[in-house]
Amino acid sequence: MSKTLDLDRLQSLLDTNYVGRSVTYRDSVDTTMSVAAEEAGAGAPDGAVVVAEEQTAGRGRMGRSWVSPPGVNLYFTLILRPTLEQLRYLAVIAPLAVSLAIEETTGLMPRIKWPNDVLIGDRKVCGVLVETNLTGDEVQNALIGIGINVNLNVMLHEEIREIATSLRAESGEVVAREEVLAATLNHIEELYKRLRSGEAVSVAWKQRLETLGKHVKVTIAGGESQEGVAVDADSDGSLIIRRDDGSHVRVEAGEVTLRDEA
Repeated sequence: MSKTLDLDRLQSLLDTNYVGRSVTYRDSVDTTMSVAAEEAGAGAPDGAVVVAEEQTAGRGRMGRSWVSPPGVNLYFTLILRPTLEQLRYLAVIAPLAVSLAIEETTGLMPRIKWPNDVLIGDRKVCGVLVETNLTGDEVQNALIGIGINVNLNVMLHEEIREIATSLRAESGEVVAREEVLAATLNHIEELYKRLRSGEAVSVAWKQRLETLGKHVKVTIAGGESQEGVAVDADSDGSLIIRRDDGSHVRVEAGEVTLRDEA
């Protein structure tokens, strides 16, 4: 199992025109998001990627930390420059692209926990974080941070061993990180191309959404929560919840738990 990513092999596996064609590769960073923000501000091209072997301050959604040991996983951030309308769909495209890539490279069948976690069984294998830089209504850039547990031995990490898994743990084999990264970037460009041409990109995402039909509690920024049955999802990734009084509420982002987990 290689401890360093083979960038030449990565490039040879790409079918993209621009996504992943510019790569910033680091041995160790605080987060790939912070490096990508600097790169984007300095004029990095659309589709540029920052990849690191290790993150010393990896973070997920809702301010959580992300376990990021060296040489076993994928930690990367993609820089895109979408329109304001396209921006809403990045949280759909990213987990769907990861799911398709995992299925393509390992044969495993991931599901998506709303809004954008990727699961195998009931354990998390990938997290997605989307941050944007806006000037008024103009999008300067969007950063899609993705962490995929590829060859991680989760049993060595007490804080995640009950909730996380890895591609190696699920497949029983060492998985080539270059293949998973290239497949993810290939699917992101394809889905992004379809989005920009006006095609619906959320149908396949919704088909993998394991949250639908379940009684959930969604906590949003500021601590406010909504509770009820997740009955549907909009094309832009919003969750539709039917509350106990029969009314419906549309939630654009948040942290979801099953009611019996809350």
